[in-house]
Amino acid sequence: MGEKFRLEPALAAALRRPYNPQMDRMIGILGGMGPEATLDLYDRIIRLVPARKDQDHPRVLIYSNPKIPDRTLAILGEGPSPLEALVESARVLERAGAGIIAIPCNASHHFLPEIAPRIGIPILDMIGETCRRVVKRRPPLKRVGLLAASGTVLGRVYHRTLESAGLRVLVPGAPGQERLHRAIMQVKAGAHDASTREIFHRAGRSLVRRGAQAVILGCTEIPLAFDPEAAGYPTFDATEILAEAAVDWALGKEGGGA
Repeated sequence: MGEKFRLEPALAAALRRPYNPQMDRMIGILGGMGPEATLDLYDRIIRLVPARKDQDHPRVLIYSNPKIPDRTLAILGEGPSPLEALVESARVLERAGAGIIAIPCNASHHFLPEIAPRIGIPILDMIGETCRRVVKRRPPLKRVGLLAASGTVLGRVYHRTLESAGLRVLVPGAPGQERLHRAIMQVKAGAHDASTREIFHRAGRSLVRRGAQAVILGCTEIPLAFDPEAAGYPTFDATEILAEAAVDWALGKEGGGA
């Protein structure tokens, strides 16, 4: 007979840990804007949870609705509003039992003040969470760059919160913003490559040369084709910050989802 199999003590203790219904919270992800960015958020949530076994992970419900009208076109007045589709998608998650909603799309937060009152559960504010992280940076920042889709920039989705905190927001000029938005659409189309990544890196470097002390990656497609180490300047990844806020809420940490 071989040696009797024994579980490593810490793992054995984890498996014996009693079920705690108070911690059984379900994160709802309102995705599809785009689908790969939705997958990226879920992957980050998985990696952030200090799990030793399946049951340590929070329940996550993903509703991916890529049929939601384009947010940038709507903000620019060139396409239909996504508001009703966003509200109905949020209600799908609410009816299914989600306790909070994370939306991995920065531009959709332009409509958050109209969505939130029509939903009975909290929606994590990706913009607010990112701005709080910027404000907490030490030494304090005075100027921050923003790389985002044109709707997010022209709709001043980040500007309102950052400027109210006394921060100056730097964005690319019109030609640079057009290049950046085209690169974002390449990521959405699954057609990005090293040249796409360089467009993102170069756009951030330009903002740093103009005085930005750090750069917000304010579109969930940008991290999919962005290398922070190769870029060479400090960044705030809004997708990562949203994932952290969702996990904090799911684990019952103070301030999670506030």
